[in-house]
Amino acid sequence: MYIHVNGKNLEITDAIKAYVKEKLSKVANHYDQITGMDVILSVIKNPAASGKHIAEVSCKMNTGVVRCEESADSMYESIDLLADKLDRQVKKFKNKSLYSDKTTIRNTEIPENEVEEAETVES
Repeated sequence: MYIHVNGKNLEITDAIKAYVKEKLSKVANHYDQITGMDVILSVIKNPAASGKHIAEVSCKMNTGVVRCEESADSMYESIDLLADKLDRQVKKFKNKSLYSDKTTIRNTEIPENEVEEAETVES
């Protein structure tokens, strides 16, 4: 699994890159079908904007892609929020993929010979 970290209006230091890889590698432990993650860290330089530090991730899996975005006042806080959100979404994606093959009451058909006619009660 690979983790690519890119920056917009921000120089990516080794400390930030290590922090991102540490946080997002924990997500990969939940689901072994993850092939890679592309992380984009950006800063809005407008002084009037709130939540200036934005972290985005595209988590590529064998069966699909999960994308998340979070913003906060500091870059480390936005990375923490992003990791938590991605963790929840990957778990949800995993449960959907595991239980999509199971038959439920809604998608099973009852053979016609087992269907009983409803009895009508006469008063």
